[in-house]
Amino acid sequence: MIKKSSYNVAIVGVTGAVGAMILQILEERSFPVGNIILLASSGSAGKQVVFSGETYRVEELTDRSFKNIDIALFSAGSERSVAYAPAAVKSGAVVIDNSSAFRMDRDVPLVIPEINPLDLPKHNGIIANPNCTTIIMLLPVKALYNYSKVTRIVVSSYQSTSGAGAKGMRELMDQTRDWAEGKPLVNSAFSYPILFNLIPQVDSFLENGYTKEEMKLHNETRKILSDDEIKVSATCVRVPVLSSHSEAVTVQTREKITAAKARELFVNARGVKVLDSPESRLYPMPINSSDQDLAVVGRIREDISDDNSLTFWVSGDQLRKGAATNAVQIAELLING
Repeated sequence: MIKKSSYNVAIVGVTGAVGAMILQILEERSFPVGNIILLASSGSAGKQVVFSGETYRVEELTDRSFKNIDIALFSAGSERSVAYAPAAVKSGAVVIDNSSAFRMDRDVPLVIPEINPLDLPKHNGIIANPNCTTIIMLLPVKALYNYSKVTRIVVSSYQSTSGAGAKGMRELMDQTRDWAEGKPLVNSAFSYPILFNLIPQVDSFLENGYTKEEMKLHNETRKILSDDEIKVSATCVRVPVLSSHSEAVTVQTREKITAAKARELFVNARGVKVLDSPESRLYPMPINSSDQDLAVVGRIREDISDDNSLTFWVSGDQLRKGAATNAVQIAELLING
């Protein structure tokens, strides 16, 4: 991308939870925005959105929305990405896509800036943002991988309602209010009420018994690490939490890594924060890992069932580092060469 003092940016899906967070992150990180175009479906067109102290009108997304745009940040789901990302590229924009539409496309780099920034220049106009659960897991896993090759990962995720967007968060809040008022719980964002409940299904089931979300962890991990031999088995669970996903991760490595060495590797890893003091009851939780951009790691211990395995717990803000911040960091890599 040609180096400039400012860049024209389009945000697709700006009225959704991730789109709104992208707008916030651009402002927080002082991204050099020239003109900004805010795009959404016809139902949201006309809404007013504030960015950097100025009020902007949301425009309806069309094939003609990307004239003179340098970077288009998509957060409106796979269907709209497939329909409109090619039009953005044709207009001269580089697309950074938050959906799963292009993640496994051979010609589309799947990038976590702290892990595989060298994949970025391979793009042909579209760069994919990984799944939020994958990002939060791989930030600490890569620190171990760099020391000793990881051969197998078993992960259970505890995914907040923010993973289903604004409607998921709203449903949890509505059910909390309705329960307090003695009203029946109504669910539409999830298959069952999420209040006081856990739902062991995130996305739809596949023929192998895993869900699409679980297979994303398997497939995306292999692509990001450029390792088709690593084995990943995931169980993804929706939990009644507003923000931040958490994961229990067991990693098997070729050579033994002690808990002390793992702690040292995590401390020195980009994008990772260690909060690991069991005697003081200090460990990552959604309540202390939200509203920031690090994967917070704790409960670090050697797996008593396997000599070459480690187990740890990690939490991270799904809307920020799991989505919006990672996308903006990709944009920063683009403009900084």
